[in-house]
Amino acid sequence: MTGGHLLVTGFGPFPGMPRNPSETLARQVGHLGRHGIAGFPVRTLILRTAYAALSESLKPALAQSPAAVLMIGVAGRAKRVRVEARALNRASRLFPDASGRIPTTLRLDRQGPAQREAPIAARALVYLKRQGISAIPSRNAGRYLCNASYFQALAEPCPILFLHIPPVRAAWRRSASLARKRRDPLAVLPRAVSEVGRLLLIEARERHTP
Repeated sequence: MTGGHLLVTGFGPFPGMPRNPSETLARQVGHLGRHGIAGFPVRTLILRTAYAALSESLKPALAQSPAAVLMIGVAGRAKRVRVEARALNRASRLFPDASGRIPTTLRLDRQGPAQREAPIAARALVYLKRQGISAIPSRNAGRYLCNASYFQALAEPCPILFLHIPPVRAAWRRSASLARKRRDPLAVLPRAVSEVGRLLLIEARERHTP
């Protein structure tokens, strides 16, 4: 088994979203993996919704060489889970972050490629659908912090995936057993997403198998 851990990230609140469901889901996945997933420990990181958090929090976390990274963000208008297949080297000067900061340039990394891709996205989409989650593929992670954090993370040499979730709140608090009885797929999302984390870790192990 390769070393490292599963890093699960979510975002904190921002204007218009006082309770960010990505934070809730990230913590739930971390709780489900409190004894490890696929033999790997799980660490949860909640990022401030500010560009400064990329250097202050995400960069140090990536420097600890996780075996895989599972990133979660909320898409305000989404009605289904979006599995992001790529991140673009671009930002937007239209939307300030929670601290009021606006990027000074339209490129996230002046020396970086135009985009970075996540080859495992297609397999993760199949995983989610098999577990009854209404999920769709996406090649547009936006021009905000979700895209910026994903672009930064995808530079690392390990399996990485970003999931955008709908702005649902009450569903996350239901138990998995109740969800099965009522056939509510949103309520079983924490376990389904933890299984995506397992997929990433299996991929990491396979990469290190001679």
